[in-house]
Amino acid sequence: MGQKKVAVIGAGISGLGAIKCCLEEGLEPTCFEKSDDIGGLWRFREKTEDGAPSIYRSVTINTSKEMSCFSDFPIPDHFPNYMHNSQLLEYLRMYATHFDLLKHISFQTEVVSVRKRPDFPSSGQWDVTTEAAGKKESHVFDGILVCSGHHTEPHLPLDSFPGINRFKGHYFHSREYKSPEEFAGKRVVVIGVGNSGADVAVELSHTAKQVFLSTRQGAWIWNRVWDAGYPMDTVLFTRFNEVLKKTLTTSMLNDWAENKLNSRFDHANYGLQPQKRFLNSQVSINDNLPNHIISGRIVVKPNVKEFTESAAVFEDGSAEEPVDVVIFATGYTFSFPFFEKPAEVIDDQVSLFSRVFPPTLERPTLAFVGLVQPVGALIPTAELQSRWATRVFKGLCKLPSAEDMMVDIARKREAMEKRFAQSPRHCLQEDYIKYMDRLASLAGVKPSLPSLLLSDPKLAREVFFGPCTPYQYRLQGPGRWAGARRAILTQRGRILKPLRTGPVRSGPNLSRWPSWFMCLCVGAGLLLFVRSCC
Repeated sequence: MGQKKVAVIGAGISGLGAIKCCLEEGLEPTCFEKSDDIGGLWRFREKTEDGAPSIYRSVTINTSKEMSCFSDFPIPDHFPNYMHNSQLLEYLRMYATHFDLLKHISFQTEVVSVRKRPDFPSSGQWDVTTEAAGKKESHVFDGILVCSGHHTEPHLPLDSFPGINRFKGHYFHSREYKSPEEFAGKRVVVIGVGNSGADVAVELSHTAKQVFLSTRQGAWIWNRVWDAGYPMDTVLFTRFNEVLKKTLTTSMLNDWAENKLNSRFDHANYGLQPQKRFLNSQVSINDNLPNHIISGRIVVKPNVKEFTESAAVFEDGSAEEPVDVVIFATGYTFSFPFFEKPAEVIDDQVSLFSRVFPPTLERPTLAFVGLVQPVGALIPTAELQSRWATRVFKGLCKLPSAEDMMVDIARKREAMEKRFAQSPRHCLQEDYIKYMDRLASLAGVKPSLPSLLLSDPKLAREVFFGPCTPYQYRLQGPGRWAGARRAILTQRGRILKPLRTGPVRSGPNLSRWPSWFMCLCVGAGLLLFVRSCC
């Protein structure tokens, strides 16, 4: 049998990683990208295009560079920890060039149809129709990696806002927002306090006459800059903290997180206190929101009850008039119009085994990559999804039975609904380290802490206590990278490099504990880890 051919749909962060993973496994990838360049969501466009992702000019990533890179290609040490979208795009170009990925991409080529071949139950093959320059072409592929993302179809729930159709001002989804200049002197209502809503409200408040931030449920606001000035995710997302969490009750975890966040500013006093506890509520990342609320540039309001021709009336009975602009930062939905019968492969509840494989296909030759909302970085998450999926395509990893996969999906959905209630925002959510380790176990690349402790204590200490960076999943197993150890042991230097741009006075070492104490903690942590797995 010849080399298996795989279609990769989309050349954004998920698609680029998918191409690379196909090549690692000896598969033949062909990536179809509708636009004329790579980058997907992270390529800024001056104008919003139908069917294409869109960001505003100032977007900066919410996860730090050491946590956000591909697992065998660290981001340059001089890049800032939280990169502007143009810097992330530059990194993606470096990655594509380094691994020679561009030659596998067909640009300005749209996938218009993906259908099972008549002999699919035996062959697992797909008929794919593409269109480029008005010309359609047919292809046959042994596997499909859908990497088109979920930030192209705006969720605009106008039916939930009575009177919006008679509102004489301008209203639109945050997807169409690009920069604040055109809103100078305007009175603006931003609906939604997710990452986009908070960002847009803060940026608009510099030029608008007044910004009102409307939130139905409130949100816990995290800041990028954490203890001692380190990136938040490098401090919190560690294996030690993951083990520690298992020793604490849910109430204790909620108390710690809420006290920590309220020590910066009391969310109740700022109108942002969610009704539910921390682990059951929306979280947003924004360093500047409380500063703009306390200075009056942003006024937090409850949910909008209705609109009049010139006003917004809120559920607490208050009203703001005049209102010139309403921006709906209400998230996204998703669609895959190229499937003949989308419901056969994915439903509106995203019923995918481990967020990747449809459970009822006769052959596991279709996988969704990046259709997940990790509480952490997407690049390494999508990459690990592709590493697993390509090994399944190649027959090196086996999936459970359809029945077992559906039971697993139902169990996880029930847990998420119990935690968050039914919410489009949370139907794709996964806890970062827990999900990454699950994927890594399925792909056979999860690092073994006991073996590391015996063979390389220095590395084991950093793997356990340090940030759970993507390099950890290149230490062992298929796709092992010889540079992973060095990348892990030098990651703290790359965190500090862009910060130390002037004279540096000596200060306390990041690792403040003596080596013997750290080794004791590693041993205790491993014991807890083993017990938690039993």
